[in-house]
Amino acid sequence: MAARVAVIGLASDFGCQVQITNAPELLGILGQFELAYWQLASSGHLEDDYDVAVIEGAVTTEEHVKLLERVRATAKTIIVIGSCAVTGGIPGLATTGTAGLESRVECVYGDDGAIVACGRLAPMPVDAIVDVDYHVPGCPIDPAEFVAVLQRALMGLSDKVPREPMCASCKVQENVCFYSVGQVCLGMVTRAGCGAKCVTLGRPCTGCRGIARDANLDSARAVLAERGMLDTELGRVLQLYNAIGEASR
Repeated sequence: MAARVAVIGLASDFGCQVQITNAPELLGILGQFELAYWQLASSGHLEDDYDVAVIEGAVTTEEHVKLLERVRATAKTIIVIGSCAVTGGIPGLATTGTAGLESRVECVYGDDGAIVACGRLAPMPVDAIVDVDYHVPGCPIDPAEFVAVLQRALMGLSDKVPREPMCASCKVQENVCFYSVGQVCLGMVTRAGCGAKCVTLGRPCTGCRGIARDANLDSARAVLAERGMLDTELGRVLQLYNAIGEASR
């Protein structure tokens, strides 16, 4: 019997769900699962019975927490996709600086903020609330990587998120290092797996795949200092996608 898959969105721009539709590789495994629910592509309601939950977006409300607890109690497998779900992503920026979350709510909603944004929480990744089985990082995700992870989940194989930083990928692509021209690039601490796409296209890595488990943040700060940059600059740049966590402090 084919596994039943539900695709659920929390706080995000739905970009990673759109990326799923850009995955021709998905055609090769369509027979392995049944689509029970897809928030982006359906006007129906989340059913009570499904095997795999694919979740995009950060947790930002009490309603999200209740939903995730219900999903975890139902699904045998949870896959989180995109920076928002994996690290807190862009929504996590609301936790930074001296302004604080409440002042930002007031700025957006005005005097009615307490009513309109009731149940709000400081943004956080999905695994801050429930256990997660598989991760597809990136902003947006790579469609082929998503299909590969989904297939691993359907086959019962373990999660296989890369441990090493991205810099080695740049070497393979023969990219010129941005540090040689005095620009901060997060390739030395960001999780590998993207093939260094951004750097190959001429822009520094901004860390959308999250911090690699094998990253050495102290050495990265030392690299900045050796090149005449403030070692605190690493934390500032990390905040874009990794504001939640000590590394960006």
